[in-house]
Amino acid sequence: MDINLNKKSNTEATLDVVLKEEDYKPQVEAKLKEYSKKMNLKGFRPGKVPVQVVRRMYGQSVLVEEVNNILNKAVTDYIRENEVKVIGEPLPDLEKAKSIDWENDTEFSFTYEVGLADDFEYDLSENQEVTRYSIKVDDATIDETIDNLRQQYGKMTNPEKSEESDLLYGELIEKDGEFNTNTLLNISKAEMKEQGKFIGVSKDDVIEFDLRKAFKSDEDVAALTNKQDDEVSDLKGTFTFQVENINRTEPADLDQEFFDKILGPGTAVTEQEFKEKVKEILESNYSKETEGYLEYKIREKMVDSTEMELPKDFLKKWLLATNEGKITEEDIDKDFDLYVKDLKWTLIRNKIADDYEVKVEHEDVMEKAKDMIRQQLGGMANPAMEANMDAFADNYLKGEDGQNYMRVFNEARTEKVFELIKEKVKINEKDVTAEEFQKEAAN
Repeated sequence: MDINLNKKSNTEATLDVVLKEEDYKPQVEAKLKEYSKKMNLKGFRPGKVPVQVVRRMYGQSVLVEEVNNILNKAVTDYIRENEVKVIGEPLPDLEKAKSIDWENDTEFSFTYEVGLADDFEYDLSENQEVTRYSIKVDDATIDETIDNLRQQYGKMTNPEKSEESDLLYGELIEKDGEFNTNTLLNISKAEMKEQGKFIGVSKDDVIEFDLRKAFKSDEDVAALTNKQDDEVSDLKGTFTFQVENINRTEPADLDQEFFDKILGPGTAVTEQEFKEKVKEILESNYSKETEGYLEYKIREKMVDSTEMELPKDFLKKWLLATNEGKITEEDIDKDFDLYVKDLKWTLIRNKIADDYEVKVEHEDVMEKAKDMIRQQLGGMANPAMEANMDAFADNYLKGEDGQNYMRVFNEARTEKVFELIKEKVKINEKDVTAEEFQKEAAN
C-alpha cells in the first residue's frame, strides 16, 4: 500500500492512497469463505456453498466493504504514526472515487483532502493582562436576597383589598370587541400612572382601563391576554377586568422552618447564623460567576493575541459534509467566525497542555464527574448518595460508548490549562458591586 501526504500549503494537503491487489485480496477471500460457511442457498447443503458461487453473488459488495475498512484504518494509522496535525477529518474525493471500475480494476487509487494546523506561537506571560473581579457581599445584598427568599417561600393569602405587589385573578373583556379570557393581572407590571386603578379594589369590582396606556410592551400584553408576543401587536382599546380573587404572597417568617427549608435541617438556628450562611453561599456563587468570567476573558485574550493560519475553505467544506442535511452554506457563513474562534482556542489550549505536559489522571476525571453529579442534585447530596458516589460517577463515565468519559476528561484538562494560564499571565484584582459586575459582563 502506498500512502503519501502532498502539502499544497501550510494548511491544506491531499492524502493519496494506492491499494494493490495484495493489500486487500486476503481480507476479501477470508470474508467470502466466511459467507460460504454461513449461507443457506437452495441446491446446496448449509455451510457448503462454493466460494465461487458466493463471489458471483456478493464479490463486488464484499470488495467495496473490505477496501473501505482497510482505507479507514490506513488513513487513521498514517495520521497517528506520522503525527500529522489535522483539523477536522480527511474528506474523500468523491468524484475520483466514482471513476473506479470495481468489476475490472485490481489497483485502486483514492485521494483525501486534509486540513492542517499550521505552527503558531502563543504568548503566555505577564504581557497578557486580565482583570479578576471580586464582588463585595454587603448587608444590603444579604437583606435583599433574604427578602427574595422569604417572598419565594411565603404563604399565599387572599386579602379583601389589593396592593401594588398583588396578583388579580378575573375576567378580562374587550369593551367593544369579542375578546375575553380569564387571566392573572400583575399590578406591578402596569405603568406607574395606571397602577392606581388596580390598587385598593375588592372581589367583584370591575375596572375599566386603556390596554396600551396600562401595559405598553407586547410582552406584558401577551402575558395578560394569554397570547404570544407576536399575536398582540394590534391589540389595543378599552378593556374591563372583573376581579374574582386577590392573590398575595405573605413573606415567610424568619423561623426555624424557613431556615431548614433554605439550608437544610439544623444548619442555622438563629437569624444571625442564617445571615452568615446566606453570605457564604452568595460569596461562593459570586466567586464561581466571576471566575467563569475571568476564564472567558483569558480565552478571548489568548485567541485575539495569537496569530494562526487556518484552512478556512476546507473547514467550510468539512462542516457542510459532516452535517449534511442539518445546516446550509448560509448557516455556516453566518456562524463561521464563532466556529473559527472556538477552533483557535481548542488548538491553543491543546498546545499549552502539550508544551507544559498537563496531565489528567483517572482520579481527576472521577472527581470532576462526582462534582457534576452533585451540581445536578443542587450542590449537595445526602449521606446515602455520597456513599455510592463512586459507583454513580463510574456508571456515568461508561455511558455513550465512552463519550462521557472523554467529555469529562477534556473538561478536567481545560480546567488544568486555565489554572496554569492564571499562574503565567498578569491578573489585576478589582472589587466591584454585583450591579457593577453585571454591567461589565454585559459589555
